[in-house]
Amino acid sequence: MYKLLCLLFILPCTLVLGQHTYSPPAKEVIDAKVRSLPPHPRILFAKGAEQNLKQLLSRDSFRQNLHQAIVKEAETILDIPPVERIQIGRRLLDKSRECLRRMFQLSYAYRMTGDKRFLQRAEKEMLAVADFSDWNPSHFLDVAEMTMAIAIGYDWLYDELSEASRSKISQAILEKGIKPSYDRQYNNFLRVENNWNQVCNAGMTFGVLAIAENEPELASQTIHRALETTPTSMYPYAPDGGYPEGYGYWGYGTSFNVLLINALEVALGSDYGLSQILGFLQTGAFVQHMAGPLGLAHNWGDSGLRTGLNPALLWFAGKTGDSSLLWGQSKFLSGNQSGNVRNRIIPTALLWGANVNLNDVKAPEKLLWYGQGDSPVALMRTSWTDPNAFFVGFKGGAASVNHAHMDVGSFVFDALGERWAMDFGAQDYNSLESKGVQLWNRQQDSQRWQVFRYNNRVHNTLTIDDQLHRVKGYAKIDAVSEATNFLAAVSDLSAVFDGQAQKVKRGIAIRNSQEVVVRDEVTAPSKAIQLRWTLLTAASVRIVDDKTVELSQNGKTMYLKFAGDTPLKIKTWSTEPPNDYDAPNPGSTLVGFEASIPAGNTSSFSAVFSPQSNVSVQSKPLAEWPVKSL
Repeated sequence: MYKLLCLLFILPCTLVLGQHTYSPPAKEVIDAKVRSLPPHPRILFAKGAEQNLKQLLSRDSFRQNLHQAIVKEAETILDIPPVERIQIGRRLLDKSRECLRRMFQLSYAYRMTGDKRFLQRAEKEMLAVADFSDWNPSHFLDVAEMTMAIAIGYDWLYDELSEASRSKISQAILEKGIKPSYDRQYNNFLRVENNWNQVCNAGMTFGVLAIAENEPELASQTIHRALETTPTSMYPYAPDGGYPEGYGYWGYGTSFNVLLINALEVALGSDYGLSQILGFLQTGAFVQHMAGPLGLAHNWGDSGLRTGLNPALLWFAGKTGDSSLLWGQSKFLSGNQSGNVRNRIIPTALLWGANVNLNDVKAPEKLLWYGQGDSPVALMRTSWTDPNAFFVGFKGGAASVNHAHMDVGSFVFDALGERWAMDFGAQDYNSLESKGVQLWNRQQDSQRWQVFRYNNRVHNTLTIDDQLHRVKGYAKIDAVSEATNFLAAVSDLSAVFDGQAQKVKRGIAIRNSQEVVVRDEVTAPSKAIQLRWTLLTAASVRIVDDKTVELSQNGKTMYLKFAGDTPLKIKTWSTEPPNDYDAPNPGSTLVGFEASIPAGNTSSFSAVFSPQSNVSVQSKPLAEWPVKSL
C-alpha cells in the first residue's frame, strides 16, 4: 500500500538543479540499508559515541560550558509538567517545538550522565504526547517536529525503555506521525520548494529510522521518498548558496535539511549526494554575511532581527573546512551558555563540527558577498572586526517568493554601532489569521499586501504613484564592485514597476569606508509620475533644510542628504498602522522625499548617509560606476 501511495505522490526521480543533476539511489539500495541498520541509538548520535564526545568536551570552553548548560536545563525540565495539546489558531507548533527541545536535552543528558531521572522524565514526556488525539496533521510542520522529538527520545533511550513504553511510543510515531504523511490532504510538503519540504521530510525520516525494525518497508519507502523530494527544496540554494526565504527561515529550513543529511550519514552511511547539490555547501557564507556588525540580521521578508547560535553553521564549517563561517557566532561560542538552551536542537552543536578548532576562528576575508537565485542579495561591510563598521544589505528578488514582502530594492544600513535603515520584519501570523486576513495568498490583489508591514510603502525602496510593486516583477544583482574604497551593487528594478515606469535602476555603495550612496535613475512612461523615496528608521528625525535630514539615536548622529535633477520635497510619514489587524510600530519613522518626473523624462536622485554634515551628495551616473557586470 505504501509503495503505491509513494508512487502517486512523489516527484520525478531525477531533478536537474542548475548545473548539477541529482539522482537518488535505487529503492533497492535503501531496502538493503534498512535491513542492515545499526542498533539503537542510530539517529545522529550513534551507539557508543558518548565516549568520543566526552573527550571532545575537553578541547575548548564552549563545548564544556554548553554541555553543562544542557545538563542544567535538563534538571530544570524535571520539575515541569509534560506539554499539553493546546492549539493556538491552526497551529500546535509551539508545543511540538517545546517537546523537541525537551527531548533533545533530556535524552542527551541521560546518555552523557547516566542519571536515570532524565530517562524517566523523557519517558513521561513521550507517553504524554503519545496520548494526544493527533499531532495536528492539518498543519503538518506540527507533526514533523513532534515526530522528530519522539523519534529522538525513542531511539536514544531505546535500551532503557520498558516494552510497554516502546510499544505505545512506536505506535504513536507510526499512527500520528508517519501515516498522515501519506494522506494527500496533508502531504503537500512533498511538492513545494520551501522550508516545509525540508522540515517535514526530516521529521518523517527521523520517525521511520526510529521504528524501522517494526516497519522496514515503510521505513525504506519514506527514506526513499525523502531522497526523491527533498532536492526540490534544495534547488533554490543554487547558484551561490542564497536562501530565498531570508535569514530567519534559513535557520529553520537549512537546519532541518542538515538534520536530515546527518541522520542519513550516521544511520545509513551516506547522504546519497544531497549535500553536494549545487549551492548547498556554499550557503553557510550567505547566512554569515547576512549578520551585520551589531549582531543584527538583514531581516528582509518574514525574518526575525536577532541572531543567535546556529548549530548548522558548525556542520557547514566542519564539512567545508572553513572555520571562518563561525566568526559571527563567536560571541555565542564564548561565555555563559545558559541562553542557548532555548534552541531546540542545541545538542547538535556538540555533535557537529567535531573537526573544527573553535580556538582558532579567523575573520572572513571577503567584504562583499552577493548571490542570485530567487532572492538576490548583496551584502557589504567595511570591517569584520570593528563594531562601528559600515554594513549594507541590498535586496533584489520578487514579492512572489515564499515569505517575501514587497521590498525589492530595499536595504538595511548599520554604522557607528547603530542601525539607521531598518526593516520591520514579520508580524505574528496568528494575530493576522485570527482576524481573517488571507495572509498566504501572494497574488497581486491579495489581502497580504494590505498588511502595513508587508507592502512597499513601508520599506526602504521606491513607490510610484502610490501603487504596489508588481508581485511577479523580479530583480537580480546586475553588477558589483569589491574594491575596498567603493563596495557597491547595482540592480535593474524595472520589472517590479512594470506599467508604472519605463525604467528604474538603483545602485548602493559604501564610498571610501565612510559614507553610503544610494543612487536611483527613473524614466517615466508616457505620462508624468510621482516618485516616493522612503527610509524606515528608529532614529529621531529632524529635517534640517530642503536637502538634509539629521538622524540621531543613542547620542550618535547620521546625516542623510539628497540631491536630484528634478525638484524634490523632503517629507516624513507616520508608521501608525492603518488597519485594526496591523501590529503597532512604536519608535519608528518614515522619512524621504517625493518628486514629480515629467512624461518620458529620466531623472536621477542621490542620497548620501554620512556622519559628516558637509558631505558631498554628488554621485556619478550608474553607467559610470566602477562595477563589473554579472
